[in-house]
Amino acid sequence: MARSTGKPPTLFIIGGAEDRVGKAIVLRRFVRLAGGRRSRIVIIPTASSFQDEVVAAYTEVFTRLGATDLSVVNPETRVDADDAEAVALIDRATGVFMSGGSQLKLSQRLPGTPLGDALHRAHGRGAVIGGTSAGASIMSQFMISMGDEGITPRQRHSQLSAGLGLLDGVIIDQHFGQRARYGRLMSMVAASPNLIGIGIDEDTAIEVVDRSVFTVHGAGAVFVLDCRTALSDAPEARRGAPMMVSGAVVHSLPAGATFDLREVRLLDFVEKHPDAAVTLATAKA
Repeated sequence: MARSTGKPPTLFIIGGAEDRVGKAIVLRRFVRLAGGRRSRIVIIPTASSFQDEVVAAYTEVFTRLGATDLSVVNPETRVDADDAEAVALIDRATGVFMSGGSQLKLSQRLPGTPLGDALHRAHGRGAVIGGTSAGASIMSQFMISMGDEGITPRQRHSQLSAGLGLLDGVIIDQHFGQRARYGRLMSMVAASPNLIGIGIDEDTAIEVVDRSVFTVHGAGAVFVLDCRTALSDAPEARRGAPMMVSGAVVHSLPAGATFDLREVRLLDFVEKHPDAAVTLATAKA
């Protein structure tokens, strides 16, 4: 088993459709967190229906970004998640990357298995655990496994399934703005107001440190939905009806924003311009 990296537990959660052929800003950050040229990255393509293509694509981009030690772990069944060689690869990794696809495949094969336990160990010793799209949703304890898209939250149109539990107290959704998933995330959070909703746009990521503070990277934005003090008719609304939610707090966070999940508040914002960086403190001066 690999020793601790000396780095804090880090998650790198991508909203999907990240740039792989241009500057690849989001994936470049993942490789850097994993150790750059000294990284040992494991690719998990399990969620995808095109696993060979996914492995080839990420192998190409990670190699171009400087990684040289790449391997693949791909359990086809829950029994496969007990494979000693696969567990050993996770135990030596400095970075793990889970692809997009069907998050139900990940939910079936990772949580509560030796491979899932290895992911927790890797996270605890400072290896960066990354995921895009389905690989993003699986990070939390509970994830949206299916649901209708659209702006209006509707009662009982979405479903929660078990995730890996690497990040507690949240529900993560991806392809957020591009697929109009505001309604389904709001309906889930309004029905479980102790959970914070995080919706991540495409080609956008949150870098979560110590399970509590995240910084936004990439081209889009991250929405944080807080319904802890909101009013909702979730217990009474009939199936499919528009849900009443009043008093929810919404945070829209572009690249450069740093957010505290425990206190549910903005910590800092560095606006990124081509010629200058304007901090929140400067803007208020």
